[in-house]
Amino acid sequence: MAKEIFAGKNDKKYKIIISANAISKKNLGPLLKEHNKALIISDNGVPLNITRKVTYISKAFSKVFSVTLTKGEQAKSIQNFQKILDLLAENNFDRTDAIIAVGGGVVGDIAGYVASSYLRGVQFIQIPTTLLAQVDSSVGGKTAINISAGKNLVGAFYNPKGVIIDTSVLTSLPQREYRAGLAEVVKYALIKNKYLFTLLKENVQKILLMDKKIIEEVIFESIKTKAEIVTKDEKENGLRAILNFGHTFGHAIEAHGNYKKILHGEAVAKGMLIASRISYFEGHISQKYLNAIEDLLEMYEFDLSKNQYQYKDLKPFIFRDKKVRSGKLNLVLLGGPSKAIITNSFDSNNLKKSLVS
Repeated sequence: MAKEIFAGKNDKKYKIIISANAISKKNLGPLLKEHNKALIISDNGVPLNITRKVTYISKAFSKVFSVTLTKGEQAKSIQNFQKILDLLAENNFDRTDAIIAVGGGVVGDIAGYVASSYLRGVQFIQIPTTLLAQVDSSVGGKTAINISAGKNLVGAFYNPKGVIIDTSVLTSLPQREYRAGLAEVVKYALIKNKYLFTLLKENVQKILLMDKKIIEEVIFESIKTKAEIVTKDEKENGLRAILNFGHTFGHAIEAHGNYKKILHGEAVAKGMLIASRISYFEGHISQKYLNAIEDLLEMYEFDLSKNQYQYKDLKPFIFRDKKVRSGKLNLVLLGGPSKAIITNSFDSNNLKKSLVS
């Protein structure tokens, strides 16, 4: 039976449907019935059977157009943004039409930003096909593209009309990509959800092998945590910033490798360990809890090799982070088990030490 969660407030409230085989006429139809035209944005990493299924269902309600991007972080470019806007204009899309994002976080980010920008806003639907997108980027309304100075520096907060999470599509993912998505799940466990921490610790093999029942529960608990946070703070004025745990350093690691050497989730896993070490050096968490975090990340086969990054190499990227205010870096750290704190008061030596300890 499908699980449902709502996120957003008032007229920006939207439903998230979670189940195996959620991509269906029953779920997609109500979201499309008001739209004469729909643009499906995907990339060449999404299996054809998924995009064909979405296209087939959509054609029962709307005239369908499509754009297929080249898979990878580079797809979130100004050039692709312009290309999609031109396609919408050339085909006379108006505010009664819709955009459907079918793919991972990259597709959802650029599709959402296009939707927020074209005619100052058209509706869009998220159909995430990676674990990372299902548990994180498809919910919360953050949309963005990249520029040469860094990742996600141009974007908008713009909620989708609805999110359809089909857990059966995860079997199409390469194991490395699936495992990378688990980093965001670990994040929710560390910042707020103690039950999820236990669930992850006690079901490692079932989760790695994509046990249907367990993975659906993992996704539900992750989205429940995120939905609660983003509904309270839609535009990251306070609480929502805790969702960036591990991301300040993760984004810096990605940028240092020109977004080619490491997957986003793998970088976030390293970033969470760095942030956890700072939390320990600052006296916020115990050595025992730090060890438990490291053990959990290792159970899910994340590469936690030490001495990979020097502070001087990552510093330029760290200080381009969106959490820098008046030249001061705000860090999301841990204040205890499943408890996040936001602070700009920390010893910079502990930051440097955490990168090489």
